[in-house]
Amino acid sequence: MRLLLDFLPILLFFAAYKLEGIYLATGVLMAATVVQTGIVYALDRKLQNIHKITLVLVLVFGVLTLVLQDERFIKWKPTVLYTGMAVVLGAALWGWKKNFLQMLLGTQLSLPEAVWARLTVAWVGYFLFMAAINAWFAAYQTTEQWVNFKLWGYVFPVAFIVAQGLYIARHIKDEEPRSEA
Repeated sequence: MRLLLDFLPILLFFAAYKLEGIYLATGVLMAATVVQTGIVYALDRKLQNIHKITLVLVLVFGVLTLVLQDERFIKWKPTVLYTGMAVVLGAALWGWKKNFLQMLLGTQLSLPEAVWARLTVAWVGYFLFMAAINAWFAAYQTTEQWVNFKLWGYVFPVAFIVAQGLYIARHIKDEEPRSEA
């Protein structure tokens, strides 16, 4: 359910683009992101920073796209988001000696400090990769190709999350000793 909720705005964006073009798709993305954020808030009674940041960026870049009738704004929004997240995680880890990933997920996962550090570095690399590939599509490909990348490019986060899950699984500490029967 949560996975579908995360992908819903991009799926609706893609459908609206195919039906009517980038400007209607941008409006649909804005509305779907507002609804998605509302549902997340209704379910959790709070919003994580990523939800707030995504909502603000979608609305700001969406409004710029619609008001100025310039599709470049919505196309560059993911690059801004991914770069910002990489900078925040990297600055926190290497500059402030804080691991925001561990602070966010540490209550849910019991992992050694070194594993948290490697995971954070992996996330920084992933965000920079996604920022770069989106920037390339936004700058050098047609809007049609960029929209198709936005849909089919979800193979990258899925592959990253699966790989991360496999890595984490090796390091999760058993909370209960196993009994021999």
